[in-house]
Amino acid sequence: MNLLYKVYQLFIALPIIFVATVLTSLITILGGFINAHVFGYYPGRIWSKVVLRVLLLPIHVEGREHLHPRQSYVFVANHQGPVDIFLIYGYLGRNFKWMMKKALRKVPFIGFACEKAHHIFVDKSGPSKIEESINEARHTLKDGMSLVVFPEGTRTYTGKVGRFKKGAFLIADQLQLPVVPLTISGSFQVLPRQKGMFNFVKRHTL
Repeated sequence: MNLLYKVYQLFIALPIIFVATVLTSLITILGGFINAHVFGYYPGRIWSKVVLRVLLLPIHVEGREHLHPRQSYVFVANHQGPVDIFLIYGYLGRNFKWMMKKALRKVPFIGFACEKAHHIFVDKSGPSKIEESINEARHTLKDGMSLVVFPEGTRTYTGKVGRFKKGAFLIADQLQLPVVPLTISGSFQVLPRQKGMFNFVKRHTL
């Protein structure tokens, strides 16, 4: 089964995902000149659902009904692998901005799209740069706009949750926003770190 799935993703799924990624990036970049909050979220949400469906990965979401529609939140999630991006973008059900490393701005297409979507890049080169990131978040997180952070700072090597860095919690404290933990289960089994191909699993939970 897993061998057949790898053949499927190599010749069918991955080409579709590549085209969908380029198109989504272009739509986000162009739409960002019009409305970064709309085009910074909805194209990515559709893209994520397409990717997960093309990869034949079933999703289960719990607890989303407890969120208040007009409240901004700081969501903090464990980071098991790349699939986490699609799970959160596609199924969190909230318009949000990612907090991400400054180095990701250099990723072709995606980095520029994230910039135009007004996602928040963190420059850790000094206290003044970190303060700029917090100020940017302060201006962005209004009227229900939320923030998503991977407080571990990197993907897990083992599948276990690592130590959380304090940045997300400092922002939540300074902006007086509630922190909501997101627990992702199953993503590590799909694509462990340093593996190049996806594995098929029966269920993922957000």
